[in-house]
Amino acid sequence: MESRNLSNDSIVKAIGLYAKLAELHEENPFKVKAFNSAAFNLKKVRQPFCELSDQQWKTIPGAGKSVVDSIKEMLETGSFLALNNLFAQTPEGVVAMLKIKGLGPKKVSLIWRDLGIDTVELLFEACRENRLVEAKGFGVKTQQEILKNIEFGFASGGFWHYAKVWPYAEAVKEYLNEHNFRWTFLGDYSRQLEVVNSLELLIDEQSLLIPWTAFIAELRASFDFIDDAEDGMVIADTGTPLRFYSAVTSEFLRIKFEQTSSSGFLSTINYSNEKWIGNEQETLTNLGWPWVPAFMREGEVSLDYLNHLGADFTNRIIQVRDLRGCLHNHTTYSDGLNTLFEMADYAQQLGLQYFGVCDHSQSATYANGLREDQLLKQLDEISMYNQRMIAEGKSFRILSGIESDILGNGDLDYPDEILEQLDLVVASIHSNLSMTEEKSMSRLLSAIENPYTTILGHMTGRLLLLRQGYPVNHRKIIDACVANGVAIELNAHPYRLDIDWRELYYAVEKGVMISINPDAHQVEGFQDMYFGTLIAQKVGIPKKNVLNAMDLNEITRYLRDRK
Repeated sequence: MESRNLSNDSIVKAIGLYAKLAELHEENPFKVKAFNSAAFNLKKVRQPFCELSDQQWKTIPGAGKSVVDSIKEMLETGSFLALNNLFAQTPEGVVAMLKIKGLGPKKVSLIWRDLGIDTVELLFEACRENRLVEAKGFGVKTQQEILKNIEFGFASGGFWHYAKVWPYAEAVKEYLNEHNFRWTFLGDYSRQLEVVNSLELLIDEQSLLIPWTAFIAELRASFDFIDDAEDGMVIADTGTPLRFYSAVTSEFLRIKFEQTSSSGFLSTINYSNEKWIGNEQETLTNLGWPWVPAFMREGEVSLDYLNHLGADFTNRIIQVRDLRGCLHNHTTYSDGLNTLFEMADYAQQLGLQYFGVCDHSQSATYANGLREDQLLKQLDEISMYNQRMIAEGKSFRILSGIESDILGNGDLDYPDEILEQLDLVVASIHSNLSMTEEKSMSRLLSAIENPYTTILGHMTGRLLLLRQGYPVNHRKIIDACVANGVAIELNAHPYRLDIDWRELYYAVEKGVMISINPDAHQVEGFQDMYFGTLIAQKVGIPKKNVLNAMDLNEITRYLRDRK
């Protein structure tokens, strides 16, 4: 079969969108259900769809003839006719509404057909004018939630997750490093921000061996992911602006310093152009500051904080190579794509010393949360695996754990006699996210005070550029974690990176342990620890403050002592 190089992810999204549009247009409900089911199950398929045989398709739940035919059509033509027909019947703005959190096909149909609203902008105005409450099934609370989600979407426009831009930046970096000239990243990307609005680079034009225009032309020709745009170049796959700036040799270092520093940092150190004295180190020293690497040049950093980190703090900042283990991961026991042993073996191949399995707990039915008997069965498998490691003389272990839902009353999800059998417990909120700060704090503080909680998971539940977190008082939570010996997770998934790095200054000052967890649902997810480490570096977190920088003996002793 000829493939149009469509990724599995792109195809799954198209299948899911077809199901939504079909429901919107009130097509055969059985077909809608079939495509919805297929979209859910196809996410778990790792082999490229273009390589699957007819027999393999038959093993995928929900992948009936109409679904498979649609996928084959996409692989051959890049799209499928049934979806195109529905697109033709649906205003572009109505399709966009289907992407708004909390709006399913039935509600969008009502908004479109009964209220005559066919764009997100009109919906925004209708919410502001309280017109949505007049419609059946919509109350004031629902209207406010829709308004908030639209506003959040507007605010996030023009930004991209760092991890989305990273592979393209690495490709450009590799290309530029092959040439004998001076260059550097600038802006948000150079400061390792969780989201960036462009990828910016500075070139010392006088160090080039060819004219600037020839260099830009050669660059465009070297990468198939670079597209032309009205104001320059973009990364085609993401739409991220790609900007190259030039400087003469005598100005390169000054521009580099100014453009790798936030305006807040330059204001904090009381910098201005006339205070530049030749290089970054001397300029900072002259202003009474120690060396501050680019990734820490934010307005939130202070001299007092750097003094707290101590002299030569840059030599102690956590590096991804310092991580000895990987905590908070999921397997096929709940909603992961790899088995317990596959995840553990892969962690061992990466050179890690331990793998912490923390599948979802029983209340997370949407994620196949583990019943008590399933958890006990997993404990037996872990014991068997660890015994094999001992017999083979290997210094690697699976640490048994659970990601326990924090229930509405703040309790964990299992009785004490189950929790006490585990090495660690990551306590997280997954349900009823639309809470007041009073409610979220009550749940979180109760979980932190539970003696079986080892790590507080993704503190606010945010999804960067997609969902705001529930409101919390970060300092009170950090103080409670210190008082109860609970580590705080820096969830390294690029869409979370939660706890926010701006709150980590206080956490470091209070000495709380930070666990850089990938929340991996497949082996590839282990790589997210890299992005979590970049965020930890923004605050200069030292290795001694990172829980999973402990070696196997240290963390085994730490977990045993807590129990």
